[in-house]
Amino acid sequence: MPIADDTVHYLREHTLLLTTAESCTAGKIITLLSEVEGSGELIESGYVVYSPQAKQRLLSVSPDTIATYNLTSCEVAREMALGALHDSTANVAVATTGILGPEDVDGIPAGTVCFAWAYQTGQGLSVFCRQHRFIGSRCQVQQLAADHSLKLLPHFHQRALAGERG
Repeated sequence: MPIADDTVHYLREHTLLLTTAESCTAGKIITLLSEVEGSGELIESGYVVYSPQAKQRLLSVSPDTIATYNLTSCEVAREMALGALHDSTANVAVATTGILGPEDVDGIPAGTVCFAWAYQTGQGLSVFCRQHRFIGSRCQVQQLAADHSLKLLPHFHQRALAGERG
C-alpha cells in the first residue's frame, strides 16, 4: 500500500486534519494525498512558499530566524509548520524546506531537507524537527522528501500524544 494511502488511513483513524507548508517539495505532499480517494475531507490547506518573503508574509517566519539559521534549517521548518497550523483549523502541520540540487547552496549539500511536524493535541502543542539528506536527482529528492514527511507523520503523532514536545 503506498505511503499516501497509509497516511490518509491514519489521518482518518485519528481524526486529524492536515495543513502543509512546503518549500522544496512544492506541493507534492498535498498532491500525493489528494490522489487518494476520500482524502479531501482530511486536508485543510497547503502552502507552497519558496521565497523568504513568502515564508515571512504567509507563515510568519521571522526574518531573524532566516538570517541566523539559513532557509534550509530546522528552525525555519519549525516556524513554517507553526505558521501553517496557526493560520488554519488543522490539528497537524507538515513543513519542508531544503535544497533539491544538483548544486550545494551556502555550504549546505544538495539533497538536504529540513522537516517539521506540528500537532495540536489534548496534551498541547508538540513540534518535531529533523534534517535528512537524500541522494538522487532533483525529482528523486523531492519525491523522497515528500514520502519521508508522510512516513514519519504517524510516528511523531504518537510521540505528541505521549506528551513529548520535540
